[in-house]
Amino acid sequence: MKLLAANRLLDGTAVWLGPDAAWVEDISDAEIARDKEGEARLEQIGRRALAENLVLDIELIDVEIVDGAVRPLRLRERIRAAGPSIHPELGKQANKPAVSLV
Repeated sequence: MKLLAANRLLDGTAVWLGPDAAWVEDISDAEIARDKEGEARLEQIGRRALAENLVLDIELIDVEIVDGAVRPLRLRERIRAAGPSIHPELGKQANKPAVSLV
């Protein structure tokens, strides 16, 4: 399973491609590709958004579902999904319960 990650060009926020080609800030709202056709579709939408200067650094990332939650396989992506690691009361992680990185 994969989803498309990027950074929003306007403010640098980590975003994921969600339903209806909308960029979402919460990884749990991302659209998950479960086959090669789905991956190709996500990449095509991502390339279009890149060309339109909406996002940059688009990348398909591997994820798994753990206890009903989307969990990136790579630590880097888990950190991006949880928010900055500087303080739990800052950034997007302050708006939701703590996310385990392990």
